[in-house]
Amino acid sequence: MLSQHDNELITKTGPGTPMGEYLRRYWVPALLSRELPEPDCPPVRLKIMCEELVAFRDTNGDVGIVDNYCPHRRASLFFGRNEECGIRCVYHGWKFDINGDCVDMPSEPAESNFKDKVKIKAYPAEDWGGFIWVYMGPAELKPELPEVGYALVPEHHRLVSRRLQENNYVQGIEGGIDSSHISFLHFGLPPVRRDDPNNKTLSNRDGAPHFIVKTTDYGFVYGANREAGDDKYYWRLTPFMLPFFTIIPGGDGNPDERTYSGHGWVPADDENCWMFTYSWNASRPLREGEGHSASHLELEPRTMRSVVNKDNDYGIDREMQRTQTFTGIKDISVQDASIQESMGPICDRTREHLGTTDAPIIAMRRMYLKACRDLMEGVEPDVPRSGSTFRVRSVAEVLDKSVTFDETTERVPVAV
Repeated sequence: MLSQHDNELITKTGPGTPMGEYLRRYWVPALLSRELPEPDCPPVRLKIMCEELVAFRDTNGDVGIVDNYCPHRRASLFFGRNEECGIRCVYHGWKFDINGDCVDMPSEPAESNFKDKVKIKAYPAEDWGGFIWVYMGPAELKPELPEVGYALVPEHHRLVSRRLQENNYVQGIEGGIDSSHISFLHFGLPPVRRDDPNNKTLSNRDGAPHFIVKTTDYGFVYGANREAGDDKYYWRLTPFMLPFFTIIPGGDGNPDERTYSGHGWVPADDENCWMFTYSWNASRPLREGEGHSASHLELEPRTMRSVVNKDNDYGIDREMQRTQTFTGIKDISVQDASIQESMGPICDRTREHLGTTDAPIIAMRRMYLKACRDLMEGVEPDVPRSGSTFRVRSVAEVLDKSVTFDETTERVPVAV
């Protein structure tokens, strides 16, 4: 469990908070590239780490992410005109470029130089791998863009999405690095029985995997091994890539030809997060219906919530739960959301009781707390600077028990 102080330390991400300042040392996804489909298209509202922003693609195709509020009278720039390499407030016509410079102030006399003294908050933004990324930290500390797998393949080799989830971002991450829950939450009936010879699903036949965590330059990788019979283990190796990304183990065949999927959880505010999902295949275009199911959820167009949500109890079917599946909830991502949101907007970690299968969650919290404490003491935390650091993938393999965890990462490399 965590103390109330430590729980608040890792869950609060607004400007000036230790965790917020740490997360601002990274490039983070802000929205999908297709949400700004062409130059001078309508702007998009954003909320990231408690900051209200507006994104727009200018006449040159470059993306700007600026403060939502015009510095004149604080009108929202969401209603602005995106035209001629800038977004213009419709209240008095003040216009700002992607760097936040005021480039026109038609409400002031022509001879006035007042516009040269006015600037709006603006963050660097890049269109990369199907997402618009934003960097909100100190300019002198800006790292390279992360060379994540889905950004390194052609567009038709990947599928990306985002949706709103109504809980603190840490709850999403903790679900993403919890390999033990898949034996329960995401499987049908009966629940786990190790002695059932008909149970052929490797993730389901052993509900108590053994976990090993190894620190890496991108965060950590953890291995969960399950009994697979014939003196073998089923290994699932999951990378946790700072500050909040995962890649889900799974798939058959040659690792270089598999389709990989993963998630990132970007704080919108302290009680909501954006769940970014990505699927990709390095060797071929994705097939129809391929990719993680979160990419296919129907969303409420304005809120970007799943239409199956807490307001309708996530579509739970008690008869299905009794006779067919462990949860009675159909979609894997909805199953995850139902549990993570059920903990409340910010989980009370002072009342939890962690077990042996929670080792990755403990490792993640320790990393976060160390980074926060370093910043509070005036020490810059370790942040991966090179984009190539993030060239990693997950692993799912059956290997002899004689193969150690370190040998597993060597035989089936995590790095691509």
